[in-house]
Amino acid sequence: MSYREAGPRRSPHALRSRQGRGLRCLVPLAAAWFAALAPARAAAATVERYALRRAGVVLELSAPRADILRIRAGRERLPEDASWSVDAATRARHVPLQVGRSGRDVVLRTAAIVARLNPSTLQLRIEDAAGQLLLDDAVAPGALEFERASAAGVAAFRLRKRMPPDAHYFGLGDKAGPLDRRGGAFVLWNTDAYGFGAATDPLYKSVPFVLGVLEGGAAFGLLLDNTWRTSFDFGRSERDTLAIRADGGPVDYYVMVGSEPKAVVEAYAFLTGTTPLPPIWALGFQQSRYSYGTAAEALAVARRLRAERIPSDVIYLDIDYQQRHRPFTVSDAAFPDFEGFVASLRALDFGVVLITDPHIAEAPGESYAPYDSGTRQQVFLRAADGRPAVAEVWPGAALFPDFSRRLVRDWWGTLYGRFAAAGVAGFWNDMNEPAAFGVRDKTLPLTVRHRIEEPGFAARDAPHAEMHNVYGMLNSRATYDGLRLLRPGLRPFVLTRASFAGGQRYAATWTGDNVSSWEHLRLSTAMLLNLGLSGFGLAGDDIGGFSGAGPPPELLTRWLEVGAFNPLFRDHAGKGKPAQEPYAGPADQVAIRRRYIEARYRLLPYLYALAEEQSRTGIPMMRPVFLEFPAVLRGGERLGGTSEEFMLGPALLVAPAPEGESPQPYRVTLPGPGWYDYWSAARLAASVVDEQPQLERLPVYVRPGTILPRQPLVQSTRQRPQGPLELWVYPGPSCAGELYLDDGESDRHSEGAYLRQHLSCRTEGGATVVEIGAREGRFTPWWSGIDVVVCGLAAPPQRTLVDGAVAPSDYDAAGGAVRVHLPDVPGGVGVRIEGGTAR
Repeated sequence: MSYREAGPRRSPHALRSRQGRGLRCLVPLAAAWFAALAPARAAAATVERYALRRAGVVLELSAPRADILRIRAGRERLPEDASWSVDAATRARHVPLQVGRSGRDVVLRTAAIVARLNPSTLQLRIEDAAGQLLLDDAVAPGALEFERASAAGVAAFRLRKRMPPDAHYFGLGDKAGPLDRRGGAFVLWNTDAYGFGAATDPLYKSVPFVLGVLEGGAAFGLLLDNTWRTSFDFGRSERDTLAIRADGGPVDYYVMVGSEPKAVVEAYAFLTGTTPLPPIWALGFQQSRYSYGTAAEALAVARRLRAERIPSDVIYLDIDYQQRHRPFTVSDAAFPDFEGFVASLRALDFGVVLITDPHIAEAPGESYAPYDSGTRQQVFLRAADGRPAVAEVWPGAALFPDFSRRLVRDWWGTLYGRFAAAGVAGFWNDMNEPAAFGVRDKTLPLTVRHRIEEPGFAARDAPHAEMHNVYGMLNSRATYDGLRLLRPGLRPFVLTRASFAGGQRYAATWTGDNVSSWEHLRLSTAMLLNLGLSGFGLAGDDIGGFSGAGPPPELLTRWLEVGAFNPLFRDHAGKGKPAQEPYAGPADQVAIRRRYIEARYRLLPYLYALAEEQSRTGIPMMRPVFLEFPAVLRGGERLGGTSEEFMLGPALLVAPAPEGESPQPYRVTLPGPGWYDYWSAARLAASVVDEQPQLERLPVYVRPGTILPRQPLVQSTRQRPQGPLELWVYPGPSCAGELYLDDGESDRHSEGAYLRQHLSCRTEGGATVVEIGAREGRFTPWWSGIDVVVCGLAAPPQRTLVDGAVAPSDYDAAGGAVRVHLPDVPGGVGVRIEGGTAR
């Protein structure tokens, strides 16, 4: 990275003179750095860290893994090696760097990365092992630029990288607008953005991670580990230049390289962590509203969902269940027997999720326990004058816990004791940007003081300007950790509105206060895809829209259809809107909605296996088409259709109409031949499909080579399915699938109480062979039998064999599928379908 120090604007002559002095003022290497630099003079050597100093800038490069390069820089000294996003053990890992020379450059190598550093200018070029240039510093006026420090000693900085013409950029978490970030400019500053639009920025979350993908398929990632207000400009201000600016904090960033985008997403998960496996009920349908204000109202909604036979798992309570909107209270008038209410919902196979905002009412002498205990323990943020920081929020004047202190997070966790004991299923941390009313910036003053008391950090005071973007993440961390202690062995469910890179370790999220409009339905797909690429794979939106007028019946129906294939599936609406539950409106609309919610529940074995994969690898459940098929990025401005389409796991491609309210037909170009229609199981004759929008049909396609598990319909994940597990086989190349199951709520899966079976199929001498592998783990499943359904057959099979013995089967001529009934097969089995030529 070429380096330039910036100050106030000067005349061109003064600026040239100042730059000249900087170039002449090369600081000799101190002894501490000489040992690191000396190996570069040899033909080849290895070091754990490579460091040098130039013109007062200290630079250090290291590799926590062969495909990840870490770059740190500072004026006169390196920044503190501390992070809220990347844990200490990961930061402490080092793969040796091979150091050599190539002309004027120092060349640093791992098995996957080649970094070329000009020691005179600090310009850095990063290539993959094959020599593909992935990230290159811009030269003029400088790739690293420090601004003059403020009176408080805080210095902003800029990074500038060249953008190749064939590069596409994704990530940054919670942002509206197109899927590809190129051409846009964005600010990372967690903001209460009620009723946001396509051009609104910033929004609720700040994730300074960018995934870059070249049209040839190679990919890279960049994580700037800096919590201050930051901007990313993808060529809007300066053509073909990625410009990153932070108001303060460390120059500390990671570059990940991969031969495909999926490898970079996994590398990012290695750095920042993955979403824990959620309780299985979190994948069911969830119903919410601001607000179900009484126990009777909430129970009536649950009973109506059951009466209408609409599968569902969760009822949410917003702030009106509380006494005067005070967190950790219950209104005795609205919920006179709160524990009994929770038990009544549980008897209907519903869980309840409660909102708990971070603001604690300032209520001296009123026996408000969170205020009293918090005041005694001095847990609240303080204004610049040392007094508690106070802001107006839902309860009125309120104080804010200082979650940057572990003691405070532990205190916060204890406040959930009553609710955990009552059997409340999960908790919803809202308003935690943190939001404040009646002030222009919608948050606390930047001078409010936090106290960092965290292992791995130097204990110190920090301004809100530094801690604002991680406040929501640390709030959800406090909730998650508290539930771990209150309910040991059970998986917590926490939903957060605000967060930061790494916050996926503690909470699911959603896109915030959207609007009931067709535009917002379209926006949701790109938003959820970029959240998934940014680590937040367990994410959803407010189905039907939170703010604005109530959605027309057709919009609510379409939104529920699309939401059925999103990771988190929650219907939520604001006050003053008409009923927005799925049973609201005309009977024909309700019937369509019910069918799509039922389809989701039948897919739960697939969804749960995806959630488990996500917990291990970081690959999101809902993913852009290019994550499975990078070649679609060669499709031009529409990215091969992936701006509107998405994959649910590797198997299902969902293609909503680009203009959902329009009756105009549209074209879907599938990535390759041989796909199947999900609803009919028919094999498609071509890879280009013309779809005529129909409200009752959301186009969903199955990838050839898929084995898709499905279960009998249930009304709740708490019910045991009755009947066999179905394995739907869609023959094609690299045909495979996986079964995963555990008890859906505890941590016993980490001790071997799980079930995993690998599935495969192949074509062999005119026959289709399906292999169900031997079972791993010691969990006993709910099913006692398995139906193998092989699709795409034009005629009945001549013979069906199970482990070499002739077995009966059923053939569906209309669907072109053969069904074979098997008992449960913990030891594995092979099924062979002979004849029945493929369609």
